[in-house]
Amino acid sequence: MDLTPDLAPAIDESATPLLEVADLSIAFNHHPAVKQISFRIRAGETLGLVGESGSGKSATSLALLRLLPDTAQVSGKIRFGGEDLLALPEEAMRRHRGRNIAMIFQEPMTALNPVMPVGAQIAEAVQAHHPELSRRSIRDKVLQAMREVALPDPERRIRDYPHQFSGGQRQRILIAMAIVNRPRLLIADEPTTALDVTVQAQILSLLNDLRRAHNLSMLFISHDLAVVSQVADRVAVMQHGEIVEQAPARQLFLHPQHPYTQSLLASAPTMRTDRSAPLAYSR
Repeated sequence: MDLTPDLAPAIDESATPLLEVADLSIAFNHHPAVKQISFRIRAGETLGLVGESGSGKSATSLALLRLLPDTAQVSGKIRFGGEDLLALPEEAMRRHRGRNIAMIFQEPMTALNPVMPVGAQIAEAVQAHHPELSRRSIRDKVLQAMREVALPDPERRIRDYPHQFSGGQRQRILIAMAIVNRPRLLIADEPTTALDVTVQAQILSLLNDLRRAHNLSMLFISHDLAVVSQVADRVAVMQHGEIVEQAPARQLFLHPQHPYTQSLLASAPTMRTDRSAPLAYSR
């Protein structure tokens, strides 16, 4: 497994960030889960957020969309396009969700409604933000999104149900729902975890193609360093609710500075790993 990142298109480092998170803290019933983390994502840039289970990655992504439960205490700043999302009224925040900021969830079978055709589910995402469109226009948008994610025969399959698709196709349906309104920021929370390596590679290639085609910014969340190395321009490493290292992807993978990052990289097997020796790991 090669952890050397692919060469990504150059990002204008002087550009104003599309998303700027400053001193974000999250607690549940006053038990800290995320501790004063800060990061930025520019237009067209992908930030990989990596760390083991329980490090605070998913809580961070849900905080960006203000989807955490009422038991969560959130502080800090989340600026999107210069607007502080944490200070917005709920109605204004609802207009951002699914239109300017969209999310791909980890498990499509729990994210999709099993008793509703997939076309109708993608259409709901359009109707929520474009109630003025005709049924014909909405259908055209749904079919276009299905074609963009390379779902086969969309004119026929638009009426099929989630169980009639493979795991990789269901993930493509979630991606179609996320991109149908042309968001500026895409949050991908472990989008390839439940897929085999061949389908995983197809989904990663699709996300990269969509990013280039639409100048998407992306927050890509994963515990898999090999996956992150294929999609991220920059990488932030989380441990126990804190970002312990953040750097351009190539720099971080070739010259990790923090001991935890070094441990993560050392624990990932490669083609040169001695299979008779235990993998390196340290807490």
